[in-house]
Formats: sequence, structure tokens, C-alpha cells
Amino acid sequence: MIEVKDLKKSFDGFYALNGVNIHAQKGCVYGLVGPNGAGKTTLIKHLTGVFIPDSGTVTIDGQPVFENPEIKSRIAYIPDDLYFFPQATILDMKNYYKSIYPVFDEERFQKLQEVFPLDPKKRIKRFSRGMQKQAAFWLSICLKPDIMILDEPVDGLDPVMRRKVWSVMHQDVAERGMTVFVSSHNLRELEDVCDHVGIMHEGKVIIERSLSEIQSNILKLQVAFNGDLPEDINRLNILSKQSSGRIWILIVRGERQKILDQVSMFNPILVDALPLTLEEIFIYELGGMDYAVKNIIL
Repeated sequence: MIEVKDLKKSFDGFYALNGVNIHAQKGCVYGLVGPNGAGKTTLIKHLTGVFIPDSGTVTIDGQPVFENPEIKSRIAYIPDDLYFFPQATILDMKNYYKSIYPVFDEERFQKLQEVFPLDPKKRIKRFSRGMQKQAAFWLSICLKPDIMILDEPVDGLDPVMRRKVWSVMHQDVAERGMTVFVSSHNLRELEDVCDHVGIMHEGKVIIERSLSEIQSNILKLQVAFNGDLPEDINRLNILSKQSSGRIWILIVRGERQKILDQVSMFNPILVDALPLTLEEIFIYELGGMDYAVKNIIL
């Protein structure tokens, strides 16, 4: 559904995007992660048709997004920095949305008031940041979009409201095949809600896979041997190794069973495979790109 091919965008000679390629299928929840300055927000502004690419293409269902009202009418976008009309209430914004989105669902708006306990007649600028985020989700979900694009979407929401918001969106994913494209630094939350992940670094997507495939391709091992760590174990694709006494923690890229079979050849007295979180995967994948977490000497 969403396809980005060799997308480039520069500002004053600096390439914020330098050959980005992305594929997000209909009905998936795609999580985009990366360090600050990786180009995530710039990419999102291309997906929403705000920026013009220097080169490359951004298409939805094969159609370009920029200056395409038909495609844009199928997209709901919630940025990190929200904007509402200065004196507007939720009811004012609802009427505005209805005037430009014919598919706005009035019945759904009324039902969702049970999920979002906000006063629709109160000026939005008087709400807290978290309450403004709730208002944005309330209005956007009523558009019944084919694509929901989110930039740091649940920042400011309490844990209960986060769960409610994701529950409503997952319902739309399951029932209507809505596609959710979400950029966030909250990797723990993305791990719970995403089925596909793209990792950005310096204007490129360096990894794009299903979350289950990414998690199965990197293994954390606790191993111990009679003596030192065997030299030949370095034949494995080891991303990181640390020792605590005789116990070694190895982060190894590769297929789980092949790694375990190779380690067993060195006759370990202890071997235990542990799951990695998305946050750990993110750190270790970027570790070879001068982004590793290193000890700081003060």
C-alpha cells in the first residue's frame, strides 16, 4: 500500500533523506524507529504530501501523494506538535473536519465520547497536552482513514489512555484493514503494537522486516566454558560480548538453531538463549555504525 523508492531530500546541501526505501502493506502496523536526526519526521512529511521529493517516489496504492487530494483524503495524520484553531472547541473542529472529509462518521464520534472523556464544548487550547492528544485521536479516528500516520503519537497520554487508543486503532486494523504508520522513540510500546519495523540511520532505512523476523535474527546468549572464551567462537557474527566472571553475554546475529549448534561444538558448561527487546535490537543493530552505548568516564 505505502511504497517509498529511493527517496532523497536535502536542505542546504545536507541530505536528510538519502535513498529511503519502504514498503508497508495494507492492514499492518509499521513502526519506524531511529536516533534523533535520522530523518523520520522528514519522511513522514513526504508520506503526508507536505514535502516535495528531490528525487525518488512516494506512492500509496501506486499513486503519488503530493498534490493528490483523493489520496490525502484517505490519510489521517497526528503530528507530535499538534495544531488546532486558536479558539476552537472539539465540536468546532468536528464541524471543520466534516466540511472537508465527507466520510466523517458522526455516529462514531458520539460513541467515542465514552473512550475520550473530554468536554467537546471546551476550548482545546485549555486542555493539557495529553488531553489535546486525546482530542486529536478522537477526531482522526472518526475519519475512518485507510492510513493513520502518527509521529510520537501517545506522548503525554497516561498508560490507561494509551491502551484505549491502541485498542481502538487495532480494531480498525482488524475490521477495516487500516494501515498504521507510526514513528516513536518508545520502543517498548512499539514492540507491543507493531508487526513490521523499519530502522532508520542517517537518512536511510537500514533494516525493514517483520518484528518476529528481526527478533529471531538476533540472539542473546549466556555461555560459560571450562577456561577462557574459545578463540574460534569469534567465527560467529558477534555484535557484542561482555563478561561477568566466567559468564559471557554474547549478542549474535544469525538463525537461532544454527547459532546454538555452533556454540555446542565448543562444549560449554552453560548455554542459555535469552529474548531481546526491540530496544536492545535497535542499539545493537546501530552499534556497528558508531552508535553503540559505551562506558562514559567522568
